[in-house]
Amino acid sequence: MLAFEEAGRALVPGPLLATHLAAGVVPGAESGEVVVAGADGRLVEWMDEADVVLPGAEGAVPLRSVDPLTPLHRVPAPAPTDSVAVLLTAAEQLGTATRACELAVQHARTREQFGQPIGAFQAVKHLCAQLLVRVEVARVAVYAAAVTEDPADIAAARLLADEAAVRGARDCLQVHGGMGFTWESEVHLLLKRAWVRAQRGGGRTESEELLAAELTA
Repeated sequence: MLAFEEAGRALVPGPLLATHLAAGVVPGAESGEVVVAGADGRLVEWMDEADVVLPGAEGAVPLRSVDPLTPLHRVPAPAPTDSVAVLLTAAEQLGTATRACELAVQHARTREQFGQPIGAFQAVKHLCAQLLVRVEVARVAVYAAAVTEDPADIAAARLLADEAAVRGARDCLQVHGGMGFTWESEVHLLLKRAWVRAQRGGGRTESEELLAAELTA
C-alpha cells in the first residue's frame, strides 16, 4: 500500500493496479515480466499496451481519457469491485493529494506579489491549510483501513482519499493561478489523474452505498 501511495505521488503511469492484483494468478505478472489490464468498474486502463487482458474486459471500446498518460477503454457492464483494488486506489489518491499539497506550499513560499510571498495572503493560507487537513485525514483513514481490512473502513478511506486528491489538485491549481494549467507544470496532471482514478470501481456512489448499508444494518 505504501508503494502505491508513492506511485500516486510520482504519477507513475501504467496498469499498476491490474498487474499487481494479477500477481500469482497470471504467469510472469509477479516478476514484472507481463503487463496486465483488467476491468475496474467500467474502465480498463492501458488495454492496448497490455500483454494480458483479464476476463471482464470483453467488448471494451476506446474512451478519450482526460489524462494523457492513462489510455482508457470502457466496458458495457461494470465489473465486480475488489476491496483490495479500492484500497490501493485510495493509496494512490493519497499520494497524489500529498504531492498537490507539497507543490502548493512550495509555490506559496516562493511566488511573490506586491513584494511578499503569496503565502502571506490569508486566502492562500486557507487553501494550503485545507489541503493539509484533507491529506492528513485521508492518510489516517487509508492506513487504518489497510490494518483492519474492513469493507466499511475501506469505503470511508476511498471517499476521503478521492476528495483529498481531486479537491487538493484543484486548490493547488488555484494557488498556482494560470501557470498551473500549462504543460510545463505537473499540477494539471495531478488533477487529471485524480479524476480518472475517482471513476474506478468502488468510487463515490459505491462507497457511499456500502457505508449507508453498514450504518443502517
